[in-house]
Amino acid sequence: MKFFLDTADLNEIRQAVSLGILDGVTTNPTLIRKAGARDFHEHIRQICELVPGDVSAEVTAVDYEGMLREARQLAKIHERVVVKIPLIPEGIRAIKTLSEEGVRTNCTLCFSATQALVAAKAGATYISPFVGRLDDISSEGMTLIGQVVQIYRNYDFRTQVLAASLRHPMHVLDAALVGADVATMPFPVMMQLLKHPLTDIGLERFLKDWEAYLQAQKSAGA
Repeated sequence: MKFFLDTADLNEIRQAVSLGILDGVTTNPTLIRKAGARDFHEHIRQICELVPGDVSAEVTAVDYEGMLREARQLAKIHERVVVKIPLIPEGIRAIKTLSEEGVRTNCTLCFSATQALVAAKAGATYISPFVGRLDDISSEGMTLIGQVVQIYRNYDFRTQVLAASLRHPMHVLDAALVGADVATMPFPVMMQLLKHPLTDIGLERFLKDWEAYLQAQKSAGA
């Protein structure tokens, strides 16, 4: 499974890169605004230079021609850019055209398996089903991930399943168990993957024992 960071914060990205486990980044207009980016294209370029893999940058147009125009501009920023396109009829048209042009796409705002099937047929590079937002309306978001993974395997679609809107470590674990290709998560969730109280207790105990050993050695040599 690939780990993507769902952020536009350069400091968070640098910290994740330093761990050596970051495969890519997903952004959206909300995250770009939150990061305080002054120049959208330049900010995306900076992210691309930090990470080793794909960086999703989203169009804001909702019409076919507008999405194509923005997508082509975004794709020129850096070879790592993957263009996020909303899962609407005009978006599917745009994904099909962009796929034929060799522009990679991330079809976003997916909430059903039939939507994911259509996106794959259009040639999307990634599909982004939103787990947390489905949970918010008393639906099983992770069930959708499993359905999409199974459908894509049934028909050998090359579209990668990118589990999005992951809000806690169990979301990441469940996405891995059902076979999602990518998990994109906020920085705090990525850090929580490393945490366990028994690890902290065990480390504290080892360090105390080591300190006691050193003191004993010191006393023996006195």
